[in-house]
Amino acid sequence: MTTVGFIGLGIMGGPMAANLASAGYDVIGYNRSRPAIDKLVEQGGRAADSIGAAVRDADIVVSMLPDSPDVAEVALGEDGVLANAKDNLLYIDCSTIRPDTSRTVAEQASPRGVRVLDAPVSGGEQGAIDGALSIMVGGADADFAAAEPVLNTVGKTVVHVGPAGAGQTVKAANQLIVAGTLELVAEAIVFLEAHGVDTEAAVKVLSGGLAGNAILDRKGTAMLARQFNPGFRLELHHKDLGIVQAAARDAGVTIPLGSAVSQLVAALVARGDGALDHSGLLKLVEELSGRADQ
Repeated sequence: MTTVGFIGLGIMGGPMAANLASAGYDVIGYNRSRPAIDKLVEQGGRAADSIGAAVRDADIVVSMLPDSPDVAEVALGEDGVLANAKDNLLYIDCSTIRPDTSRTVAEQASPRGVRVLDAPVSGGEQGAIDGALSIMVGGADADFAAAEPVLNTVGKTVVHVGPAGAGQTVKAANQLIVAGTLELVAEAIVFLEAHGVDTEAAVKVLSGGLAGNAILDRKGTAMLARQFNPGFRLELHHKDLGIVQAAARDAGVTIPLGSAVSQLVAALVARGDGALDHSGLLKLVEELSGRADQ
């Protein structure tokens, strides 16, 4: 039985670890807060009281963490992944972080005999629960081949996109598209409502044409009902758009629409709405349109 150390059992990591346990992997989970560990144990996993305890006996380690500094600390820290890894460990980081951080981890892991993949995911909480995530993977060909059984357990679309850091670059592009699409869907809904259109019918027909997209399919109904329970929080998308902007600047690429929606997300986070789902962009469009109380 392959032993998987899983670090980070939050909204995304928890269901992913549970799916691995259900598939027959020996999953040892660690999280900063204990309730998430206990939940994994109830779902067939084992508990670790530290990063080292999750890593020492693992053949594969998966991490799902909030930001670049978290990954750097977990991977490179005194009691981190590299410090506790056995020879030839395969470390798969599914967090969404800066591409340069992923490359740094891979570079420092290689002399220690640790294989590293950056494998950020897309699909939100429901995708994690259903084992239907889209996973974009950066790293060596052989390491990707070794990781495919694990990745195919938690994902539906798993694609090797290039060397170390490439997965994070593709994920940045994903977050750019998602943010822009969310904003346009929000604007369309407010526009339709202002004209007194049957918005449910409108969303149905729009979904069937060229304007159809995953945002309309997965979030349209909740947006119409003003239900912004977080599947992916605005504060996390704010972080991701910062990664996009930095990477675009490094490459000398302009992203005018991306920069605009980044400012709108930043405004929502700054005023205290960061814990809402990223579809909460609709709130700001309503307010800017003078329709918040209608």
